[in-house]
Amino acid sequence: MTATKTAGVNARPREGQPVIRAQGLVKRYGNFTAVDHVNLEVFDDEIFGILGPNGAGKTTTLEMIEGLREPDAGSIEVNGVDAIRNAKQVKHLIGVQLQTTSLFDHLTVRELIKLFAALYNSDTTNERIDELLGLVSLEEKDDARANQLSGGQQQRLSIALALVNDPEIVFLDEPTTGLDPQARRNLWDVISGLRAAGKTIVLTTHYMEEAEVLCDRVAIMDTGRIIACDTPLRLVQALDQDATIRARVDRQLDLRQIRSLPGVLDVELVEDQLSARTSDVQTTLTGLLGIASELDLRLDNLATSSANLEDVFLNLTGRSLRE
Repeated sequence: MTATKTAGVNARPREGQPVIRAQGLVKRYGNFTAVDHVNLEVFDDEIFGILGPNGAGKTTTLEMIEGLREPDAGSIEVNGVDAIRNAKQVKHLIGVQLQTTSLFDHLTVRELIKLFAALYNSDTTNERIDELLGLVSLEEKDDARANQLSGGQQQRLSIALALVNDPEIVFLDEPTTGLDPQARRNLWDVISGLRAAGKTIVLTTHYMEEAEVLCDRVAIMDTGRIIACDTPLRLVQALDQDATIRARVDRQLDLRQIRSLPGVLDVELVEDQLSARTSDVQTTLTGLLGIASELDLRLDNLATSSANLEDVFLNLTGRSLRE
């Protein structure tokens, strides 16, 4: 396990009334319960993530909130509007990027955006289209046909199409699935830019790093239920797990000095691989570097690892998020 970007760096306290409130959502298909009494609240101007494995019920939950599926039980409010009774009204408040989008292959990017805007009776001027292209960084692809775009570019186009009606809330259903790491990070920048532009974002993902980097709060979902919901940082901190410092050393050494460092719980040296488990990674690391300087000890491949959302899911369910 490698260290990742600090979880919850965007987390802010939630205030006021939620812009989305779902209570007791249930969706069944025969004897199978896809969504089992889900409650969630999303607040204005946050990126809210639903994290879980394939088949957890994430997409079905989103589709009920979006008005694409009718729940068997429960209530949904979007900006104070009953989303079950007034689905058409809600659809003018939201923008939706689906997991799979079928486009007219031989229309250009600009033509597709103009077509979708016209379907919404929204602004179809070149100025508005240029604005949308800029939001998703597709300015240089405006005359390219849909079938000429890469996977990442097609996903960014799907997001632009979800924005044609200038929605207050944007739903992104696993927006980076199937993308290479660079395209995924490019799309993260787009999503962060949408929030900076004042949009509330609700996204589903099965990538724990994506949830840690992007989301203010995360609902962890499994077998149709939300089993935890908080900021990524607080979810990880609740585990109260130790961190580990690892390095390759250039010679054998007496471990007693390292064991005496603040926070150190255990130290192991196997051949040239040093491993120190600690309850205070920063203090221990500072002390270890001091010892290395004092002894002229070389530390190669120095790395720290700590708990992440994968560990949270494992602790809650007894299995890996990837299983």
